[in-house]
Amino acid sequence: MRTRKISVLTMTAVALSLALTACNNDDAGNASPSASSSSASATSTPQSDGTAKGKPSGTPAKSDTKCTDQLDYAGDPRSNAEINSIGADTGTCPPVKKSPSDTKCTDQLNYAGDPRSNAEINSIGADTGTCPEPQKSDKASGTPKDPDTKCTDQVNYAGDSRSNAEINSIGEDTGVCPPVKQ
Repeated sequence: MRTRKISVLTMTAVALSLALTACNNDDAGNASPSASSSSASATSTPQSDGTAKGKPSGTPAKSDTKCTDQLDYAGDPRSNAEINSIGADTGTCPPVKKSPSDTKCTDQLNYAGDPRSNAEINSIGADTGTCPEPQKSDKASGTPKDPDTKCTDQVNYAGDSRSNAEINSIGEDTGVCPPVKQ
């Protein structure tokens, strides 16, 4: 089975290279029908997986070497199996994709005034792959925090359901003591 798979891949790569060579010549009509039918199936494969859209891109795959052994795909969100399968199917190692989660959401959008913590916002972005829309609090913005005073020493939080540590943490992170939550 391995011999058959390699020979099919080799024939596909040869047919693809012949088709590409024939496309660059003015004698494209002289290409044999078997080469053009083989190249049609070879060029339809990249379109089906959405990586090449009809034109090869990336690095030509070396025979008997996985794409992940040829290029550094660190940070690519795709699995090694997916990357190597694209290389085996197309004869070309796909370009490295950088993960969109490399940059924190709080570094991409302005979350000033958002009632959520930076950790919560960045966690949502990491989990979903999309940064959440900034939210504006409907409540009063709170009291500006004195630099050397804890929020719980500055505002009366009696009856607030949050712990003093959480309230003080919000004040340290935002510079504003949050409104009393009942």
